[in-house]
Amino acid sequence: MKNLYVGNLPHSTTEPELRGLFEAHGAVERVSIVTDRETGRARGFAFVEMTNAGEADKAVAALNGTDLGGRALKINEAKPKTDSPRGGGGGGKRFGGGGGGSRDDYQGHARQPREPRW
Repeated sequence: MKNLYVGNLPHSTTEPELRGLFEAHGAVERVSIVTDRETGRARGFAFVEMTNAGEADKAVAALNGTDLGGRALKINEAKPKTDSPRGGGGGGKRFGGGGGGSRDDYQGHARQPREPRW
């Protein structure tokens, strides 16, 4: 079993269309196109789970960089969320402007609460 990340998808891509593309290279277990939670619109990437790891590798080699709807697909093995730089462990610090616990210039001054940037 191997999970593949498929990026740079046209927003009009359907699950059956993606399944057909990968089934030419082996058995496909599951296809999930990632959609925006609020709008329900496709976000331009998907995950394809293939039963056989060897077939999945062949699919990556054959389909990576190929054109679908005018866009060059980016396909590679999906990594678990914990391994990605944006994953849970501290990636969120980037957004807050830094903690600054040991910075001398702020000692003794109360910090003003700020609105989040996003």
